[in-house]
Amino acid sequence: MFARFPLTLRRVFLIDAATCLAMGALLALASGPIAALTAIPAALLFFAGLGLIPISAAMAVTALRPATALVWLMILGNAGWVAASVLLLVTGWIAPNVPGVLLILAQAAAVVILALAEHTALRGVQTAPRLA
Repeated sequence: MFARFPLTLRRVFLIDAATCLAMGALLALASGPIAALTAIPAALLFFAGLGLIPISAAMAVTALRPATALVWLMILGNAGWVAASVLLLVTGWIAPNVPGVLLILAQAAAVVILALAEHTALRGVQTAPRLA
């Protein structure tokens, strides 16, 4: 199975897993102080952080045992995360201050970069010539 997926795809998913875990732990453990700095509700930060923990595990599984359907699920999940982040800002569901808006936009941009890297790596796998 590993022969079908190059190391670059696995590395991108391992990076995504690590960043999900780090951000999840930070948001869950420091939701109060982050809320005070950003005017983002502490409960939203806390539960978003908790939600990232199993997502990081799914990313790690995808890195270690990649399957095309699972890879696409993770890429689409990243796109959903970005869409939800933008919706938080444009709908007025929350009213973050400038640091809060910058935090939301920065993490969304990081997720876009990871999703694009994952998609690019997957396309490279799918278009790579097969050896007999």
